[in-house]
Amino acid sequence: MKALLSKTTGGPETLSYEDVDSPEVRPGFAVISTKAVGINFPDVLMIEDKYQMKPPRPFSPGGELSGVVKAIGEGVTNVKVGDRILANTGWGGLAEEVLLPANRLWHIPDSMPHDVAAAFILTYGTSYHALKDRGHLKAGDTMLVLGAAGGVGLSAVELGKAMGARVVAACSSQEKCDLAIKHGADAGVVYGRGPFDRDGQKALGALFKEAGGENGFDVIYDAVGGDYAEPALRSIAWEGRYLVIGFAAGDIPKIPLNLTLLKGCDIVGVFWGTWTTKNPELFAKSVEELLELYAQGKVKPHVSERFPLSKGADAIAHLGSRKAMGKVVVTVD
Repeated sequence: MKALLSKTTGGPETLSYEDVDSPEVRPGFAVISTKAVGINFPDVLMIEDKYQMKPPRPFSPGGELSGVVKAIGEGVTNVKVGDRILANTGWGGLAEEVLLPANRLWHIPDSMPHDVAAAFILTYGTSYHALKDRGHLKAGDTMLVLGAAGGVGLSAVELGKAMGARVVAACSSQEKCDLAIKHGADAGVVYGRGPFDRDGQKALGALFKEAGGENGFDVIYDAVGGDYAEPALRSIAWEGRYLVIGFAAGDIPKIPLNLTLLKGCDIVGVFWGTWTTKNPELFAKSVEELLELYAQGKVKPHVSERFPLSKGADAIAHLGSRKAMGKVVVTVD
């Protein structure tokens, strides 16, 4: 079978597309014939050894996929051969066949195409955990989403609206803001591209404060980090919740803690991957709730680009350029 492999540390250009042995099924596991793979920012970081998890090489990137069950091992009862499934894999998805623990597989409805299914679990799972469990978002709250046109950003916009919040989308272009508004955001804010000097940060903070109104934002969803974080935090409401999702801007920000004192606010870390392993029952419940929201038409991934497996490196490069809107998906024939 074919797979995209990371054999050495580096960017997408270091990945190789080659033949590897097909996986053999074993007890408690299932072999999946891959149909589509969602590309996410951790894939960009992982091949450069900049992510929290560093799998041994060679490995295939790809942290979420959809496919069809090809074989099941002894003791597997939750899926059968021929079932359509989605899964979060951590890594390993960019291959024609993947061996996965059966308890990490979820049935998908017949109405859900494979490319949409492959763009679902990681982004919507992250955002649902962030808003529900960590941000305690409630109806009537006002929320700011940084990087609102990206994969996790759009999922946060849709889920925020489904949970009854007023959502302001912050993006680097009007085109991206328009996409977020199309997916439910109540308003959009266009920010410039960093890095910013001190005057630039003050101007950005004023922009966010104006968008937040007199009371500020009850929840701020930050998947961008860098020079955007402190200006955004300055627009938070009293006892607001600032959700740290990731650092797409590249730099990990340094926050003046006096701001948390003056605002009585919380800075809350969100690491969905570890949460799923520590809380498997809550994770399972959240997946069922998200699939129900999809069935109700309240959430739907926006797949903007599709690449074949042979061009999987280009898909990762495109996402890393920060020009992608919504989800980038690799399809597997």
